Amino acid sequence: MIHHVQLACPAGSEDALRGFYSGVLGLDEIDKPPVLDRRGGCWFRGHGVELHLGVEADFRPARKAHPGLLVTGLDEWADRLTAAGYPVTPDSDLPGMRRFYAHDPHGNRLEFLEPIAAGQADR
Repeated sequence: MIHHVQLACPAGSEDALRGFYSGVLGLDEIDKPPVLDRRGGCWFRGHGVELHLGVEADFRPARKAHPGLLVTGLDEWADRLTAAGYPVTPDSDLPGMRRFYAHDPHGNRLEFLEPIAAGQADR
């Protein structure tokens, strides 16, 4: 079982992270231990996942590596992201799953997946 997934972020980007991960995705920000809080970044939890965004001095977005977020109501997630200005890229290459990719404010890749119910056609 995985406790959390960490993604990198640039220094001073906490407001943008809060706007996306809490505001758009609806995750709750959780407190970091004081010794780690001094390093910057933010931690979030919700929808069955915990994501840590940690400051990386020579930040480069993760364009290939990414968390795969299992969701319910994939179309609503796509609508929510698109309405907030985050385009989605549908992908039908994973049998048994509907999915799309999106990027956080710093270009980190995120995958959103929903299992195709038995008897349901892939849309």
